Amino acid sequence: MEYLDFELPIKELEDQLDKCQIIGSESNVDVTATCKQIEKKLEETKKKIYKNLTAWQRVQLSRHPNRPYTLEHIENLTKGTFLELFGDRNFKDDKAMVGGLGQIDGQSFMLIGQQKGINTKMRQLRNFGMANPEGYRKALRLMKMAEKFNIPVVTLIDTPGAYPGLEAEERGQGEAIARNILEMCRLKVPVICVIIGEGASGGALGIGVGDRVLMMENTWYSVISPESCSSILWKSWEYKEQAAEALKLTSADMKKLKLVDDIIPEPLGGAHYDKVTTFKTVEQYIMKAFNELKDLSTEELVAQRMDKYSKMGEYKE
Repeated sequence: MEYLDFELPIKELEDQLDKCQIIGSESNVDVTATCKQIEKKLEETKKKIYKNLTAWQRVQLSRHPNRPYTLEHIENLTKGTFLELFGDRNFKDDKAMVGGLGQIDGQSFMLIGQQKGINTKMRQLRNFGMANPEGYRKALRLMKMAEKFNIPVVTLIDTPGAYPGLEAEERGQGEAIARNILEMCRLKVPVICVIIGEGASGGALGIGVGDRVLMMENTWYSVISPESCSSILWKSWEYKEQAAEALKLTSADMKKLKLVDDIIPEPLGGAHYDKVTTFKTVEQYIMKAFNELKDLSTEELVAQRMDKYSKMGEYKE
C-alpha cells in the first residue's frame, strides 16, 4: 500500500500493529491487549482524517496509484462478459479510451471510459488517460452503435484532460469533444456517467453528458486542475490547496450546485481500501439509475436530458 502525505499517521500505526503481531507470533508474550489498543487508535485516526478531508486531499485521493481504474471497474462490473471494441473507423485506435459491450446484473450495456494505466509502461501506452480526437470519435461510434441496438450507455470518467498536443489539435480535438457533447445530448438511449477518478475539463465532458451523472465520493470534476489554476492565478503551483477550495470541485460541491445527480459513497480511506465493496456499490448505483430511466420513452428521455442541462447556470438577481 502506498500512502499520501496526510496518511502518514495511519502508516505509523499500521507499522506498529504489524510489529506487535510479529512479536506475539514469534514469542510467548501475550500482546492481545496492546494490539487491540493500537487497532482502536488506528480506527479513530482513520475516522478523524477521512471525515475531515480538504478539497486538495480529495484530489490526491482521486489520483491514488492503488485506486481502481476504468478497466478494473469494467472487469468487476461485467464479471467476464466484457467484449472490447476498437478503433474510430477513421484514423486509428486510441488506447487512452476503452469501450465495449458487457452485462451488469444481466442487463447489456455499452461501457466506455478513459484508462490511465497501472504502471509506467502501461501509462505511456494509455497516454496517461489523455485521449486524442480519435478516442472521442471511437467513443461516439460506440454510443451510436448502442443507440442503433437500443443498448444503454455507461461512461466511466477518469482523465487529467484531453491530450493537448499539436497533432491532437491538427486532427480536431475541440471539434471531436464538441461533437460528442452535442450527440450525447440527443442520444436516444439512457446514458449514465460515473466519475471514478479525475474529471478534468473538456476531456471529461467529452464522455460526460448523461441522464444521470454520478460522482464517487473522493473524486473531482472541474474546468481546470488545481495546479493549473494556481499557476495561472499565482504564477506558481504552491497555491494548489487554495485553488482546490476556490474551484468547488469535490463531489459534495458538485451535488450542492446540482451539476451531478448523486454521490457514490466509498469505503473509509478511499475506493482502494476495499475494492470489492467499491465495485458492489458502483454496480448498485448504476442499476438504480438505469431502473429509473428504462421505462421512459425516447422523447421523454431526450427532453428530460436537455431540460436538465438547460437549467444549469440559472440564477436570479
